[in-house]
Amino acid sequence: MRLEDALRKLNEYPFASIAWVDDDGFPLGAAADFEVDAANGRVLLRRPAGEALAVPADREVSLIAGHIRPQPGIGYDERRYVELWGRVLSDGDRFVFTPQRAWGWDEAEMPFFEYSERTTPQARRYFEELTDEQGRPMRPRLALGWLLLRATRLPFLSATFVPVLLGIAIAARDGAFDPLTALLTVIAAAAVHLALNVANDVFDDLLGADPLNVNPTPYSGGSRVIQYGLLSRRQMAAMSAFLYVLAGAIGLGLVVYTRSLELLTIGIVGIALSVAYTAPPLKLVYRGLGEIDVALGFGPVMLLGAYVVQTGHVSLAALVASLPVAILVALILYVNEIPDRSADAAAGKRTLVVRLSSAAVIRVYLAAALGAFVLIVAGVAAGLLPLPTLLALVALPLAFRVYRGLETFYTSPYGLMSVMATNIRLHLVVGGLLLAGYMVAIAAAAAGLRLLG
Repeated sequence: MRLEDALRKLNEYPFASIAWVDDDGFPLGAAADFEVDAANGRVLLRRPAGEALAVPADREVSLIAGHIRPQPGIGYDERRYVELWGRVLSDGDRFVFTPQRAWGWDEAEMPFFEYSERTTPQARRYFEELTDEQGRPMRPRLALGWLLLRATRLPFLSATFVPVLLGIAIAARDGAFDPLTALLTVIAAAAVHLALNVANDVFDDLLGADPLNVNPTPYSGGSRVIQYGLLSRRQMAAMSAFLYVLAGAIGLGLVVYTRSLELLTIGIVGIALSVAYTAPPLKLVYRGLGEIDVALGFGPVMLLGAYVVQTGHVSLAALVASLPVAILVALILYVNEIPDRSADAAAGKRTLVVRLSSAAVIRVYLAAALGAFVLIVAGVAAGLLPLPTLLALVALPLAFRVYRGLETFYTSPYGLMSVMATNIRLHLVVGGLLLAGYMVAIAAAAAGLRLLG
C-alpha cells in the first residue's frame, strides 16, 4: 500500500494504537489520539493527559487503526485496517510519527479470500525464515488423505466416470460386458484424469499462471498445493508420472487382452491429448485449444475406449453418444476459466475466455450447451440413440440457470462459485440421465420390448 493511501485511510478512523518492542523483547503499546498531517507525510500523536507515553525514538514503531463488525453466529464483516511503520520524535506534548511503509486491507475493496491469496508469498517467506531459524523444514501440513484429495482434485473424477460408464453401458446394450475389464477401464481412465490434474498444476506453476492467480475458487485456479507449500513442484511431477505409468500399464494390459488395434490407437491419442494440454511445446490450453482438447479426451476418447475394451471395435452410435458429453465437459473448463482470466492473460495463457469479450463468452456458452441437447434429439431421431435417452432433456433448465448466472456474476469470482457448481452438475446430470436411458433400453430389450435406436 502506498503511504499516501495509508494516511488517507488512517484519517477515516477515530482511534489508533501505537506499538513497539521494548529492550527485553516484549511488545508494548497504548491507545493514541492522532491527527494526520498528509501534506507533510506524517502523523501527530497527542500525549494522553496525565500519562507519560514513553514511545522510544530509537526503534521502529507501528501505528494501527481498524474496524470490524461482529455478526453473532456467523463471524465478522466490514473488516478493514491500516498499519504504518516508522519512527517517532518528541515535540513537546506530542509525538511526530513519520511512516516509512504501510500495509492495509479493506473488505469492501478486496474480498477476504483474495486478500489471503495476496499474502501467500509473505506466509511462504515466514516459513522459510522459520526453517533457517530452526534448522529443519518448517511448512504447513495436511493429513495424507486430505492432501492427496486436494492435490489430485479427486472430486472432478465425475468428468471421467460419465463417459466411461456410458461407453460400458452402450457396449452392454450391444451384447458385450465383462466386469473385470470394465473395472480396469474405470481405474485406468481415472488415473489418466488425475495425472492430468496434477500435471496441469505443475506446468501452470512453472509457466506462472497459478502464482499470478489471486482469485482461486474450489472450481478454478488449480489445487494450490504448490503455492501453499504443501507439496513441491518436483513431488507433484513425480505423482503425475506415477499416475501416467499406472494408466499406461493397465491400458497396455487391456490392449494385449483384447488384441485391439483400435484400443491401442485410442489409448495413444488419449495420453497425447492429456500431455499436450499444458505441457510444452504444444501447451494447447495456452493457445485457446484447451476446450477442444478436453472435449476430445473426456468425450470420444474415453467413451469409445471403454466401448472398444468390451466389444473390440468402434461404433457410430457410441461416437454420437459421446458428443453431448464432450461439449458439456468442455463447458466445465470454459466456465471455470472465467475467474482466472486476468491471471491467465498476465501469464500468456490465451484461453478462449481471455480472447473473447464477456458478452461473446456468455453467448458461446448458451449456444454450445443447447447444441449438446440438440445432438441428443438428433441422435434419437436418427435411430442411433435409444428413445429413453431423451430423459437427458430434463436437465435443460440447468443450462439456462448457468447462462443467467454468467450474466449476473461474470466479474465476481466468488459469486461465480455457485454458477460453476451448477455447470458441473449439468454435465453430471445429463451423463447420468443418458446412462439411465441406456439402462432402460437394456431392461426393455431383456423384457422383449423394442425401443427406437
